[in-house]
Amino acid sequence: MAVVDVSETLKSLSSTMESIEAVLDLDRMRAEIASLEEQAAAPSLWDDPENAQGVTSRLSLLQGQVRKVEELHGRIDDLGILFELAESESDADARTEAEEELRAVRKMVDELEVRTLLSGEYDPREAMVSVRAEAGGVDAADFAEQLMRMYLRWAERKGYPTEVLDISYAEEAGIKSATFSVKAPYAYGTLSVEQGTHRMVRISPYDNQGRRQTSFAGVEVMPVVEQTDHIDIPENEIRIDVFRSSGPGGQSVNTTDSAVRMTHLPTGIVVSCQNEKSQIQNRAAAMRVLQARLLAHRRAEEQAKMDALKSDGGNSWGNQMRSYVLQPYQMVKDLRTEHEVGNPQGVLDGDIDGFLEAGIRWRKQQEQSEDD
Repeated sequence: MAVVDVSETLKSLSSTMESIEAVLDLDRMRAEIASLEEQAAAPSLWDDPENAQGVTSRLSLLQGQVRKVEELHGRIDDLGILFELAESESDADARTEAEEELRAVRKMVDELEVRTLLSGEYDPREAMVSVRAEAGGVDAADFAEQLMRMYLRWAERKGYPTEVLDISYAEEAGIKSATFSVKAPYAYGTLSVEQGTHRMVRISPYDNQGRRQTSFAGVEVMPVVEQTDHIDIPENEIRIDVFRSSGPGGQSVNTTDSAVRMTHLPTGIVVSCQNEKSQIQNRAAAMRVLQARLLAHRRAEEQAKMDALKSDGGNSWGNQMRSYVLQPYQMVKDLRTEHEVGNPQGVLDGDIDGFLEAGIRWRKQQEQSEDD
């Protein structure tokens, strides 16, 4: 990369950072941090544990965002010095090191820019993700399990904690469904673009004639419910059944009826949890999932009312959205954004940042076009 190119690239990065700062409104964030720090220092903070958790979580989130912006500014400034030194001393190793740092900084700036597009009411929240096998028999169950692994590997790469709340195994291979949480700020806003139907095309390992099989799996992404959501569920609206936890192939993995299934009678929503050791723990986990589903249900009803007021009846971006082709060629393609890569295994191993970024940008464009 020539000196002129480096200079232009650094100017572009600095300009992007200025735009990011304008959207984030760092002065407002710092003022909120000061207020939260004052609340966190109050001796009575933990008299209300739920409020205290909200204060400390919000404080940590804002401090992390401001720190990241400030660190990126410093690294961009340092890059100019690194390239100047490498150029003045004709040091090839120093030049290589500076170029690697430039790539890393550019990636971080791009990620931060995408984060500024997550401005929805629930976007900053943790996520609850459900994956279920759809059409395609045993191949669909196997595909659903691969998708669950893909998201868990993505979270692992990011250092995000996850918790698997429920898995319903299929008889021959794979899973019928699974629900897990991703415990990181903006996990919901980031992963919500994954909602919809995913399709896989491959030579089926379960077909003794080696035929190509198309299978489908559905992904649902919900924001984790917080105290301010007021999702109150009267006891008389819930039916609770207990059963014995089961593992792959239908084998029992517990000698007691510790698994819990909850049915919300007014809506017919059913959730289950069997991954905790006790029935009490499974009840609590199932209630969290049910609350998240009811919040999503309420949001869907509100969105349907808004869409009914529009002449186009709303969009259907959350339906079939991505194809994973393993045979006769190798490709993963998002049907909404046209983003594609030629390495399906890499994607299934959790390398989905490109799809997430493209999806977030695409969704923002859709929202803006609807507002125009």
